[in-house]
Amino acid sequence: MKTDRLAQPLYVEDLDRTVNSALEWERLRGSTILISGASGMLGIFLADALMRANATLGIECRILAVARDEGRLRRTFVQYGGNHAFSIVPADVSQKVSDGLPQSDFVVHAASNTHPYLYATDPIGTMTANIQGTQNLLDYAVRSEARRFCFISTVEIYGENTLGSARFGEHDMGYLDSNTLRAGYPESKRAGEALTQAFRAQYGLDVVVPRLPRVFGPTTRANDTKAMSQFIQRAVEGKDIVLKSNGDQFYSYLYLADATAGLITCLLEGADGEAYNIAHPSCDIHLRELATVVAEVAGTNVVFDLPDETERKGYSTATTALLDGTKVAKLGWSTQYTVKSGVERTIGLLRRLRSDSHADD
Repeated sequence: MKTDRLAQPLYVEDLDRTVNSALEWERLRGSTILISGASGMLGIFLADALMRANATLGIECRILAVARDEGRLRRTFVQYGGNHAFSIVPADVSQKVSDGLPQSDFVVHAASNTHPYLYATDPIGTMTANIQGTQNLLDYAVRSEARRFCFISTVEIYGENTLGSARFGEHDMGYLDSNTLRAGYPESKRAGEALTQAFRAQYGLDVVVPRLPRVFGPTTRANDTKAMSQFIQRAVEGKDIVLKSNGDQFYSYLYLADATAGLITCLLEGADGEAYNIAHPSCDIHLRELATVVAEVAGTNVVFDLPDETERKGYSTATTALLDGTKVAKLGWSTQYTVKSGVERTIGLLRRLRSDSHADD
């Protein structure tokens, strides 16, 4: 198919740069890796990067791609149909992980509601994926005698920065009002992290926790309601970029390929029991400036609008959320993309996929 992301040179270049970024791939040779949330933005790129490492480095790992929607899984990974190294596993991890699954050497838990509309409209599902889903996968990892469990966490666990310091280090913790609907996501991510530590203490399970900033890239879904995802979708369509605040929010961002390389770095090099902020100061940016960058790349303008009631319920109240990435830098990780180059690649790739899709009609 012309709309195949793997047929796009820019996307393959991102995969190759990830695969060739000084990672110790030999540690994965012959292993089985389960990825929950495999049809999400991060899960797709991670699975593609692992399959690219198979193809170019011959590491011969096997991927178990887990997600609730079997149809979406099969559409997303149609390119790997018939490949013995790739298995589709339809399952809702918040319900139960099948006892019939083969054992895994590495478990990467990336399944979660990750955008504001779902925080507001599916708060229970948001929390159960991060708590019950995490416990189910931890149980599975123990049964599998897995070598490592990787819990994908988030900048959101830090809350509002009331510490007086410019950035959150891994042992800092800001303010969260737990008695709100919006708290369901960050509080359940905090609980998920605590569960991994409990399993480490009680069962001797090796765990690592990459904490991601706000990530963007070409595998984002069209219905993702995060501000950056909405900026990107409108840019692809040639529309003005809508900013639903004054844009003073100051956040850490990261292009998808860099985020995935950081995740894999933690998986391979991180110390047992440790959390790592995957971030670099070159990618810290105010939301207003980010909207301007997207508009400039798209050739459109920034306009202001007010959020509706549902949108407001899902928005983070944190105005400053910058991560200190010193710890992960010591593992050898660094960025390969700026915010602007990531935006350019994302919009370029999505426009090409959109154009090819229309050509196939």
